[in-house]
Parts: sequence; structure tokens; C-alpha cells
Amino acid sequence: MTAKVEAPYLVALNLTERCNLGCAHCYLDAKVMKKGAVDELSTGELLGVIDSIAQIGPETMIVLTGGEPLLRPDIETLAAHASGLGLMVVVGSNGLMATPERISALQAAGVAGIGLSLDSLNPDCHDRFRGRKGAWIKTMNAIDVSKAADMPFQIHFSVTDETADEIDAMVSFARDSGALVLNVFFMVCTGRGEKYSDISPQKYEQVLRRVARAAKDEQRLMVRAKCAPHFKRIAVEMDPEWPITATHGYDAGGCIAATHYARVTPNGVVTACPFMGKPAGDVREKSFAEIWSHSAHFQELRAPKLEGRCGICEYQVLCGGCRARPLARDGNLMGEDFLCHYQPGGGAVITPLEPPSGSITWTTDAEAHLARVPGFVRRMVRRRAEEYVREKRRDKVTVDDLTHLKKRRFGDAGPPEMVLKNRRSAADNQVDNQ
Repeated sequence: MTAKVEAPYLVALNLTERCNLGCAHCYLDAKVMKKGAVDELSTGELLGVIDSIAQIGPETMIVLTGGEPLLRPDIETLAAHASGLGLMVVVGSNGLMATPERISALQAAGVAGIGLSLDSLNPDCHDRFRGRKGAWIKTMNAIDVSKAADMPFQIHFSVTDETADEIDAMVSFARDSGALVLNVFFMVCTGRGEKYSDISPQKYEQVLRRVARAAKDEQRLMVRAKCAPHFKRIAVEMDPEWPITATHGYDAGGCIAATHYARVTPNGVVTACPFMGKPAGDVREKSFAEIWSHSAHFQELRAPKLEGRCGICEYQVLCGGCRARPLARDGNLMGEDFLCHYQPGGGAVITPLEPPSGSITWTTDAEAHLARVPGFVRRMVRRRAEEYVREKRRDKVTVDDLTHLKKRRFGDAGPPEMVLKNRRSAADNQVDNQ
């Protein structure tokens, strides 16, 4: 009998190839605005995809991204439909079009938060990376606009050779700006990124350790490593009792491609992640639900037969390496992740602990309290609360449990106020008014 496939935690919908930037690392190789789009899914087709996602994952988070998703005139329609089905909806944007009016429209459509890409605290460095002078100050303005509108936001930071040493400063900035999350992305050389140098395995390890330390120490900010499954190994080495080493928490590293995550390209192709071009199916031919549940490619990733160092590594289950990197470089989905610096020690394979079983209920007040948690993290909060109650040998989550967990995570202080003015004055004259 075929094992039941767990619903996706997260599905990214690349709404368009159109973009108002020309970023050096773009996995989609997004086209400039004047080239327009080719064969993109229509509004009706995307509504059908969203319906199919909701069918198998009523708590799935939908990320509306691009290209630049705010260039799609129907983004509010799509967001309203998804949120109306009970799905969490967030938007991933470069922030250039994030005006107060647009943020208000997204909120009215049920968008729970926005992710803003910030690749350096140095305006010139960010602008070079993004391919447009003045982009940095506009992204900073988007942070201000989101904060003023009480739109929860997270910051996306892509690590390169040039910016690797900014990680500590970026953590401080994200915390002080009021971001809920700092996502630290480690590049995979696909799309335009094929021509962009990646960091060395040694520096990759160094930066990941700094990210792991921040993830453990920060109380007001959630710090997450993306496209860096080795984070799990480093977490175990740092502290075997750290809770994220015990379960498959997607927020704390480890690859979730095909197990908890998939993306849909602008023309309807479903892939395991943005960096894997290999198609798992096409939503114009089969429903997303059918592709997610039955794709042979996804099934291969769910039961991988790893090769090279990954195949003999004691962390092969907990980590498993990035599958996109060997696929992009060598065409071998199961090859070893060459960016990993670790040499297997020949020990027994380390397996994650299964979360405790048993039905957990919630009081009415606790459910109402959870509903006010930003969509970015609501499902994770639910999971952690239920794990906490099980540890206490109880079967019901209360508001007191949520208050205790919140205080344990963030302390007595609330989110800090933004401290951005000093970072902007030097860049004001760089704004591109065109």
C-alpha cells in the first residue's frame, strides 16, 4: 500500500517572469518589463491551482512571488481567493512597488505578510546586485511602509562572497527594524545565477555557524537558513538538546523540497523547488493535487538514494544535502552536495525523533489567540504549542500555554521600534525617479 503523502506546508506560485530589476542571481532569469510575459497562467487557471492546493492542504501557506508579483494586476484577486479558502497568503517582493496604497490593498485581500529582499546594508552593493541604482532606498521605504501599516514582514538576505561578512549586521538590522523573520538564502547556481560566483565550502560553513548561533540566541527575531540543509548538522553539533534537532521543523533548515514544499512556474510547470528545473508535472495537464501526490520525481525525492559523501554520511536523514546543486552542476539529482565541507565520520545514521502522538484540542480562547498570530508563523506556533502540551502530559492547549511560549521565545519586551533613519540619509540622493 502506498504511504499517505503529507500535505505541503508551503507552495510558491511564480506569478510572472516580468520584473522591474535585473538581479545577478535570479533563478527564474526573470525578463525586464518591456519584454512582457510568455504563456503565463491566466487568472482563472491560477484560481484553479489554488483550489487544488486547498483540497489537499487546507492550512498550506501560499507565497505569491515572481519575477515581481506586484506587476500582476490580478494579485489581489488571487490573494483574496486563497485567503477566502483559509489558506495563509504571503507575498515575496523586491519592495519597489510597495506603496501605502498597495500594501493596504494586499491587506484587504487577506495577505498575511510580505517578504522583502535586502541583499546588503551597503546601498551600492545592494544596487549592483539588483541591477538598478536606487533600489536599496526603495526597499528600505517598503520596510517603513509595511511597518506603518502593521503588515508583518520578513527580510530575505542572499549570501554571496561580497556580503558573507554582513551576516551579524544583517541580524541586528532585521531585529531592530521590526522584522518577524530573517531568511538567509544560500545561492544555487541556476538561471542567471549560473554566471554568479558562489561562496566557498569553508565560508559556507562559517556563515552557517553564525546563522545557527543567531537562530539560537535571538529572542525577538526568527533567523532561518534557506537552501542550506547542513544547518541541521551544525545545530546538532552546537547543542544536541536544541529542540530544532529533534523534529522536522521546516523553519530551522533541512531541505523541504517535495516533502513540504513545491513551486509552480509562471507557465504552470510544477517543480520541487525554484532551483530544480526538472518538471514534476504541469497544472495545465493535471491538477496540483494529483502532481503532488503521485509525481515520480517527488516520490524519488521523498525516498532518496544518495551518492558520494551524502550517501555515507551519518546526517543523511537529518540533512540529506541540497539536491539542486549536484543536479545543476552534474545532472545527478542524488550526487553529493559539493558545497558541504563535512567529512562523514562513519557513525550510525542520526534520525529525527518523531513528534509525540495523540489528539490535542484547543480552547476557544486559545484558537482565537492563534488566529491573531501572523500568517508567517501560525502553523509553526500551533505545532510547537501542541508539542509543549504533550510534554506536560496534557491534551488541551490554553491561552496560558501560548502566553508562556511567547514569553519564553521573546522575553518580556515587545517587538523593537524601527531604527532606520541613520542608514538612509546617505542613500537619499540615489533614488531613481524614473
